[in-house]
Amino acid sequence: MFKNIFRILILVLFLAPLHTVMGASSPNDYAGSKDPAMFTRMPGFHISSYEELDFNKYDFQVGPGKTQKVEGRYCFIDYYANDGIKIPSGLQVIRNYVNAAKAIGGKSVYEYEDGGTQYATIKVVKNNAEVWVAVEGANNGMYQIHIIEKQLMKQEVVASAESMAGNINDTGKVAVYGIYFDTGKADIKPESDPALAEIVKMLKSDSKLKLFVVGHTDNVGMFDNNIKLSKDRAAAVTKALVGKYGIAASRLTPFGAGPTAPIASNKSEEGRAKNRRVELVAQ
Repeated sequence: MFKNIFRILILVLFLAPLHTVMGASSPNDYAGSKDPAMFTRMPGFHISSYEELDFNKYDFQVGPGKTQKVEGRYCFIDYYANDGIKIPSGLQVIRNYVNAAKAIGGKSVYEYEDGGTQYATIKVVKNNAEVWVAVEGANNGMYQIHIIEKQLMKQEVVASAESMAGNINDTGKVAVYGIYFDTGKADIKPESDPALAEIVKMLKSDSKLKLFVVGHTDNVGMFDNNIKLSKDRAAAVTKALVGKYGIAASRLTPFGAGPTAPIASNKSEEGRAKNRRVELVAQ
């Protein structure tokens, strides 16, 4: 047993330079900057430039002459070496980030060298988030990272009661975006209130209007689970309109269509986002 413990300790010491040599923050850091939650930094470096945006896009190199555009929460960090430290090679920087990512289940998508500068594209899928990282390291005491946490842009503008009524009058239905649920759950999130308020305004402007409240999902996961989830979400919206806003229950009928009526391809995240919706259908 002691022999096995000794071997484990040797392995940990051997791997430590790959996974834990990243350093802490520096008093020289750019004002308001910070390391990303997923990684620390190479020791002896400070942040010289920093940018963080709630929603942006970046083209990640995924093969020779091939890029992939990813959208989501964006962070750019430019690291510079402090005076007096031993400068790591660009390859050492890249290897540290790749191995740190692999330690939490990530992978190297593509690595290459151009003009003496090392590049790596890394992808980590963790806690229902897809994180892409581009690392650029030279042999001159500088390196940069670009990070995109792939996510949907928050829908801050919702359709008005008038436009909803117009769609129902023209086509018999309207898709409502702006009603939010956590992944796999049917509890309506508070930021859904503006969309619900417009539905209520539409219903109050036409007392004869009766609706099917139809829940839709994408095709990710088991079919039966998606059917149940869509039913539960439709029921939750109906319950909110009745209990919170005073709409008569006789005017609303919940129904779950699951993934059976997509309006876009489920092959892309953008398409899946369009398919996850609540539709109001005239009875």
